[in-house]
Amino acid sequence: MGISAKHVAILLLPIGLAACASSDESRPISYTDDRGVANQPYPNNYRAEVLAFMRTYLNNPVGVRDAALAEPMQRTVGGRLRYVTCLRFTPRESDGSYHDLRERAVVYVDGRLDHVVEKAGDTCAGAAYAAFPDLEKMTR
Repeated sequence: MGISAKHVAILLLPIGLAACASSDESRPISYTDDRGVANQPYPNNYRAEVLAFMRTYLNNPVGVRDAALAEPMQRTVGGRLRYVTCLRFTPRESDGSYHDLRERAVVYVDGRLDHVVEKAGDTCAGAAYAAFPDLEKMTR
């Protein structure tokens, strides 16, 4: 009883599929499908997304002071044009004290929050901040 070409193909199929499933270690991991296109959609739900993220980002979301948020603007981040909104706040530390004001750049891909840059620096240079009282009113 000989093995047909059909049987050989069936036996080799899992090997081919495994090769397709292997990861390309040179590509960064992202939770969104980053197509790298310049015409990114405006993040319409940015305020709610920032609040939801900050509720998990902060160890204690209660007692935030000096909260300010800038409207989304297009900036180059990682060599790609993205919408970015800049955030300033002073969180309450675990001992109840307050330290320095923090500035973060919130980056959007395809209109959704993708990641936060902790060292906002040049990305948020010239941002026009407005009070963001919703962040100061957060509860657990």
